[in-house]
Amino acid sequence: MPAESLIERCTQKVQGRGFSVVLPEGRDERIVKAARRLKDEGIAEPIVLGRAEQIRATATGAGAHLDGIATLDPKQSAKLDDYATAYAATRDDLPLNVARRVVMKPAFFGGMMVRYGDADTMVGGAATATATMILSGTMTVGLLKGVATASSYFLMVIPDFQGQGDKAFIYADCAVNIDPSAEALADIALASAASARGLLGEEPRVAMLSYSTQGSGLGDSVDKVRQALEIARRRAPDLAIDGEFQADSAIIPRVAAKKVKGESSVAGKANVLIFPDLNAGNVAYKLTQYMANAQAIGPFLQGFAKPIADLSRGASVDDIVATTVLTLVQLL
Repeated sequence: MPAESLIERCTQKVQGRGFSVVLPEGRDERIVKAARRLKDEGIAEPIVLGRAEQIRATATGAGAHLDGIATLDPKQSAKLDDYATAYAATRDDLPLNVARRVVMKPAFFGGMMVRYGDADTMVGGAATATATMILSGTMTVGLLKGVATASSYFLMVIPDFQGQGDKAFIYADCAVNIDPSAEALADIALASAASARGLLGEEPRVAMLSYSTQGSGLGDSVDKVRQALEIARRRAPDLAIDGEFQADSAIIPRVAAKKVKGESSVAGKANVLIFPDLNAGNVAYKLTQYMANAQAIGPFLQGFAKPIADLSRGASVDDIVATTVLTLVQLL
């Protein structure tokens, strides 16, 4: 389906549910404008972090009023000491005053809000480095049970894929992990399957990609992908996951019929593509985006105990709203 249709469908799912989103970058006009739309369209209850006077000045500059939008200064919050105490308790020998200084940083404070149920999700990154968003998420929200690797994915919408109409895929990891180990690659696969289940409206079919299809090639990279597949299958025996596949074997049925040995619930039908490293993933998504005129939405963070999102520094207001929608729908 077109990206607009997918986002519209997801928007309808989350509207009116009373979800809340913490936006830690209250000094950015795009964030304030997005907060206004999230509130007015009934998508979520936004909580904008920052000093009150700075947020008001930002709203004035953006031409957006703050009526009905919650604002919160972490340094003045009644929850600050509780969050600092909880944060210090998870780290040996961390002095409370140091924990307090860490937690009052907006991205960390927002993560603690999500961890303790004071917000349903956090969306940031418009003015914050991805590394900071990952670090704050890891140290506050924490990772999914059994997952040791935070990662990212792109939602790719391919126009008229193979004459079958528009089709959506999950590509991972295209933005975070440079050369994941077999264990980390399994983490990425399992997290991506969970992401796909919430976004695509269909069961994930996960293909572990390589330059080899089930033994047609040799090399350390191929061995890593095979090991990752074995690990993922042990950890999620009911998941439709297979490999190692060349990309055409993963997504084109007639190619899979020639190259893939035996039965496979994934070959030729994959909707989640796991790349062996960042080189492959990043090159693939950009080629797909421009050569196939595809829409690349993301990157989204994944692998966390609760969904949080990282925005591109160049994100528009529309991008921020869409990212919030696609993050919230994973809570359903």
